[in-house]
Amino acid sequence: METRFLGNSGFKVPVLSLGTVTFGGKTEDFGGTGVAEATRLVDICVDAGLNLFDSADGYARGASEEILGQAIKGRRDQVLISTKATFRSGPGANDVGSSRFHLLRAVEASLRRLGTDYIDLFQLHAFDARTPIEETLGTLDDLVRAGKIRYIGCSNFSGWHLMKSLAISDRHGWVRYVAHQAFYSLVGRDYEWELMPLGLDQGVGCVAWSPLGWGRLTGKIRRGQPLPERSRLRSDWVAGIGPQIPEEYLYTVVDALDAIAEQTGKTVPQVALNWLLQRPTVSTVIIGARDEAQLRENLGAIGWALTPEQVAALDQASTRPKTYPYWHQAGFIERNPFPTA
Repeated sequence: METRFLGNSGFKVPVLSLGTVTFGGKTEDFGGTGVAEATRLVDICVDAGLNLFDSADGYARGASEEILGQAIKGRRDQVLISTKATFRSGPGANDVGSSRFHLLRAVEASLRRLGTDYIDLFQLHAFDARTPIEETLGTLDDLVRAGKIRYIGCSNFSGWHLMKSLAISDRHGWVRYVAHQAFYSLVGRDYEWELMPLGLDQGVGCVAWSPLGWGRLTGKIRRGQPLPERSRLRSDWVAGIGPQIPEEYLYTVVDALDAIAEQTGKTVPQVALNWLLQRPTVSTVIIGARDEAQLRENLGAIGWALTPEQVAALDQASTRPKTYPYWHQAGFIERNPFPTA
């Protein structure tokens, strides 16, 4: 499997990584993968060269990390682990956020659940506006120096959140974010407006999450057809907090994907994932899998490439009106060109 540098670091990661949000889940929204099935999925991934596994302390209240730890037992040196913290992990006043108190406890708890003494990539799951950024970054720097974390990243940050954090790290000589785990897909291209140019300028690699648009680009959702019986989009929770995608826009994108899938002999998800792998700043794309069949299909997104004409067709179908000031900047393309690798 192809590997890429994670942002402006010397750390290489596979272009596809496996998300473990389904590990240990108890709901239909995110599955309930147990140890045996998780171990089988990890086996398939490692055999294919996919050795990066992404988790979080908030997935299944820590059960995801526990199951991942059991699935990689005896082969820690063969895999890379990414996990996250910031979201609430308990009822206490300090069981949430990116304070020194919470992060130190969160990292120690993740290490215990994962059965390891270090985390390859540790990311803040969200921005904490109630904690001084200096406190957060100083803590992460201490954890890196202590050998408990190798690299740090963030997730779901605004452009100014990320840029201010990088500036503070530079000012104090602390470790910098090299990754931004961001929502990015053919039906979720807001990342391109500010975070992508920032990533190129500052050397922050994109770890793309939900690359199939919260289940919308699976090939099972089409104009005039009901939702599949088993779909995240049937969940009130997902519909309530997830990105709202206009139906006609979604169908336009799916029509374009169908046409290119027919041209290439690939599936709709494979085409959608391959498009992402050709975008600037993308270091790795997190794929999900409820079962072995879904995992093997997603692994089929690599080893080939869309043509420039096919990429352009998908770009055109998925373009949406920009908010201010991005629409204004786009009017001066000579001075504000679209990012290129």
